[in-house]
Amino acid sequence: MEEGSQERFGFGENWKRFLSVLNEDRIGEAEKSLREMLGCDHLKGKHFIDIGSGSGLFSLAARRLGATVFSFDYDPQSVRCTEELRHRYFPDDPEWQITQGSVLDRSFMESLGKGDIVYSWGVLHHTGSLWQALDAAHIPVRQGGLFFIAIYNDQGYRSRMWRKVKRFYCSGSFGRTAVTACFVPYFILAGFCIDVLRLRNPLERYTAYKKSRGMSIVYDWFDWLGGYPFEVAAPEAVFDFYRQRGFSLVKLTTTNGWGNNEFVFRKED
Repeated sequence: MEEGSQERFGFGENWKRFLSVLNEDRIGEAEKSLREMLGCDHLKGKHFIDIGSGSGLFSLAARRLGATVFSFDYDPQSVRCTEELRHRYFPDDPEWQITQGSVLDRSFMESLGKGDIVYSWGVLHHTGSLWQALDAAHIPVRQGGLFFIAIYNDQGYRSRMWRKVKRFYCSGSFGRTAVTACFVPYFILAGFCIDVLRLRNPLERYTAYKKSRGMSIVYDWFDWLGGYPFEVAAPEAVFDFYRQRGFSLVKLTTTNGWGNNEFVFRKED
């Protein structure tokens, strides 16, 4: 999460809580999601740049797949979370560098050198300047390299409504309490009703969620409710934006709902 607003969600604090439930199964799912989207079995010999590393989970996954890794985040607590994972799994590793930085700082982005894979999942829409962030994020992608991003889907009026909810959540303790009290029971009840109608065990929703990139449904709820600044983009708008900058689309996963559209682009030679 980046600059651009005085009202900001504490992404790093949420990631710190997430680390308490991180285990080998979740790390394995994160590795699997990278392999599937990037179309490879490993990342040996590749340089991986993680823009907005958050918990550090995907930097860790890339490192375990064999890449050299450079991680950065604007949020100091997120930087500490990433450092904690390096300390746990790759202590004193010179092949994994971590620092604080902003994707909106173009000179910083130009100082990073070039990566074979540049990764930014669910980050750029929280900067407060989405299109500026999209323009800067591709700077470190080398010719022929891959650029893997995920951006919130544009749902029209629903997105505008959620933006107001998120801003209210971040307005202070009353907003945070009110939004949590309203929506968390709704998420639980709605999920329960859907599962019962589909003759599924409602508890499986929680145990199976880690198969979604190794994440936690509860911490993702709070990330969604409080994730402000908040911007969205239609998939065709993102595609056109990067096509004009010399990128071709390698893989696309879209959503019809409030989630992220995932893009893997290649920078043409």
